[in-house]
Amino acid sequence: MTDQREVVIVRRPGQDPSDQGGLAALLAAYHLQTQAEKGEAVEDAAQLPDRYRAEVLDPRAAFADDVVLVALSGDTVVGCLVVTAPVGGRCEVKRLWTAPAFRGQGIASGLVSAALAHAVDGGVSTVRLSVWRWRAGAIALYERLGFTVTESWDERDQLVCMERAV
Repeated sequence: MTDQREVVIVRRPGQDPSDQGGLAALLAAYHLQTQAEKGEAVEDAAQLPDRYRAEVLDPRAAFADDVVLVALSGDTVVGCLVVTAPVGGRCEVKRLWTAPAFRGQGIASGLVSAALAHAVDGGVSTVRLSVWRWRAGAIALYERLGFTVTESWDERDQLVCMERAV
């Protein structure tokens, strides 16, 4: 028998500051890892580029127009994903991250599935995302969930753009 808690996916935590702190910690881990993978490692979130540091310092403000989904294990935020506000029948999935200790439990799949359901409820026809080419596991996950590589809308080198009709 294991002592594993059930993980639930919820929309952005309400007014509970501890939930926002958990989200901020996940966003910091995501951005620190990404910077390191790009060969631009920084020591802590205070050294992140302004745009990313703003997300960590105040996720509520940074994603005010978006929907933030979090995975909770008990009271602990263990995964996150941002769904941007729809534009022209499309929305974008960003910032998918699962705490390393909780990987392999279907949390990322659950977050993406919840994002797709949210998109359908919002009348969106296409969900898109971009992912760094070296994140092979993430690309494989997105492909399993029906995303396909498409022409890039982003000029950054090494970025793979994907989309899926909903």
